[in-house]
Amino acid sequence: MKPVLLDTGVIVALLDRSERYHSACRDAVENLRRPLVTCEAVIAESCYLLRNLSGAPEAVVRNVEESNFQIYPVLTSAAEVRKSLAKYRGRRADFADACLIVMASQLNTGDILTLDRDFTFYRWSRNKAFRILNPLLS
Repeated sequence: MKPVLLDTGVIVALLDRSERYHSACRDAVENLRRPLVTCEAVIAESCYLLRNLSGAPEAVVRNVEESNFQIYPVLTSAAEVRKSLAKYRGRRADFADACLIVMASQLNTGDILTLDRDFTFYRWSRNKAFRILNPLLS
């Protein structure tokens, strides 16, 4: 069973009930029957964005600890991450996005749970489009 890549915006919306996409993200994750895989960059970004919500950063890490969010060690391929950052410099791709692009190639899956429209432009494994599992469209 191929995993689904997990992006920051979905994690933030899952844990912050005041987020306008909270319910949609919760429902999407609950209905998904595949492993959710992300990277440390996404976890760090999520913790930072949730830092003012009491207990939320701990909840992010608890989801990793309980294997709800699996971590893929993408930085073992730092050169590939650097190439993705350079390739999408014009789109202002951030570090977490570049890591997810590399992960897609390494895990051979373009299925991603994200709120970020930039993934409609990004390509993995040279020219493959991401299949965006947007909770707002499900």
